[in-house]
Amino acid sequence: MDAPVTYRTIESPSYGEYREKGSKFFAFAYPVENDQDIRKFQDELRAQFHDARHHCYAWVLGHNGEQYRANDDGEPTHSAGDPILGQIRSENITEVLIVVVRYFGGTKLGIGGLVNAYKTAAARALLNSKIIEKEVTDGVHITYSYDATSEVMRLIDSMSARITDQTFTDVCSVDVRVNISFVDQFLEQVNLLKKMGHEVDVSAT
Repeated sequence: MDAPVTYRTIESPSYGEYREKGSKFFAFAYPVENDQDIRKFQDELRAQFHDARHHCYAWVLGHNGEQYRANDDGEPTHSAGDPILGQIRSENITEVLIVVVRYFGGTKLGIGGLVNAYKTAAARALLNSKIIEKEVTDGVHITYSYDATSEVMRLIDSMSARITDQTFTDVCSVDVRVNISFVDQFLEQVNLLKKMGHEVDVSAT
């Protein structure tokens, strides 16, 4: 059996901060799965810190980190969003949003100072997070006769699939998440059960 496909992300929201010459940089890191998650957290922070001068951010989506964005929110070009993004990349994580909220302290920091401030704040938020590995899975729906229950459950267990929903009636059904490395083999095993005479059908979800 192939090794399961996984990706690295953070387990839960985390926080870090940095202060320099009166300016305060509050960094918030969030696990996210889509644009809706990103907008939700950004809106919450803008409401909570509505008087802050800047809300700079970076996010990475996709199991291979193929989608990403960095935003300076009025700071000099590449002085804020890119340093935040760099910290996400340095940890080799994805499905992550980091927003750094800045309160200006009255003294300009210069480009180098800004880069260091945003980089450090983001790094501290990630330092306070727990990085975990999550599996990349596909959904599979199985319907089967009651007398095939033990065989179906044995198959699910052998593939380390995760049950998300199930129903036991005259015609039983179960929804599972299967690692993408195992999906083809999983479907082959279901078809083998059919050839053995069990009433079982499978479809993607």
